[in-house]
Amino acid sequence: MPELPSTLHRDAARNLVTKYLKVRAGENAVVESWDHTRSMASALVDEVRRAGGEVLLIHNDEDAWWRAIDRKQSKLLGRSSGPEWAALQAADVFVHFWGPADTDRLEKIPDRTGDEIFDWIPHWYEVARKSGLRGGRMTTGFVTDGRARQWSVDRAQWEESMLRACLVDPEELAQSGARLGKALSRGKQVRITHSNGTDLEVGLAGKAPFVRDGRARPWAKGSSASGMLENFPTGLVEVALDSRTATGVIHANRRTNIWWTWDAGGTLEFADGKLTSYSFEEGEEEFTRQYKLGTSGKDRASTLKIGLNPAVEDVPNLEFVERGCTCLVLGRNTHVLGSNRSNFMSWVMLAGAEIAVDGTPVVRAGQIL
Repeated sequence: MPELPSTLHRDAARNLVTKYLKVRAGENAVVESWDHTRSMASALVDEVRRAGGEVLLIHNDEDAWWRAIDRKQSKLLGRSSGPEWAALQAADVFVHFWGPADTDRLEKIPDRTGDEIFDWIPHWYEVARKSGLRGGRMTTGFVTDGRARQWSVDRAQWEESMLRACLVDPEELAQSGARLGKALSRGKQVRITHSNGTDLEVGLAGKAPFVRDGRARPWAKGSSASGMLENFPTGLVEVALDSRTATGVIHANRRTNIWWTWDAGGTLEFADGKLTSYSFEEGEEEFTRQYKLGTSGKDRASTLKIGLNPAVEDVPNLEFVERGCTCLVLGRNTHVLGSNRSNFMSWVMLAGAEIAVDGTPVVRAGQIL
């Protein structure tokens, strides 16, 4: 039988705890896990203790969670318990794993029930901001049998790719991010081109770019509501766009994975700042359904993201952190301090493009210049 946690689990956990979370002796850490993320959670607990921290492991039992759903107790699940809120208030560091694992069933939950289940989220962020904690969300929680089947990937290889992306030194991400951030903070126009026919120009909104190097920090004024949490693994720069100036076309060559929906082969065309047409080889029906429900601003290019992580290449749910990969977001962009408040948000991703700011190349063939 394979060793669990594996050596890779332990190496990734050690890098996260020492370099990204920077846990210090005497700090209080909380790790919230599910059945399918137990091995990585166990490795994180070990590494927090190795650093001299005190750690509480919260385990969400999947079967018990679904039994509550069967009893129609979604509102109860959406409230969380008093001890959980107390642990949150006392925490210096918090690590959260996505769950549950039965995503085949999860995607069939009615929207209203889902809203009730996750009603705790806004209050969680409010308490986390006040308590001053720092932490991260573990994207390995997205690695499930259901998604692996849906996206036609090998689950074990998928998880291994995610863990290896956690081994990157955040200082490397910070340095390349700083170069991109400097250019984007000074520029006005961005042009994205690719041999697949992509040629798109977008305008920058004059907002400071966010460099996501994964080094967790407490919430600070000017950060997004969830700014105390990083995504692990990570590595990207994101900046708000001036949505009045998008012109041209972008052809995606990476899948877009949004929770448990996805699309591929996307093409978006813009004129005078507005989305004029779209098409997808796969997933167009669901995109259209959500787009029709979208409010004002859904047709505007709102955010540009550029990946920084050199260990990622076409990994599901990590496409946006792949080094040099371009992610163009439609709709809401308040998370990067933009003014688009649409209830719609979607994106397409393009790897291997050339990106130029005011005519000067900053990314070419996946490399940060």
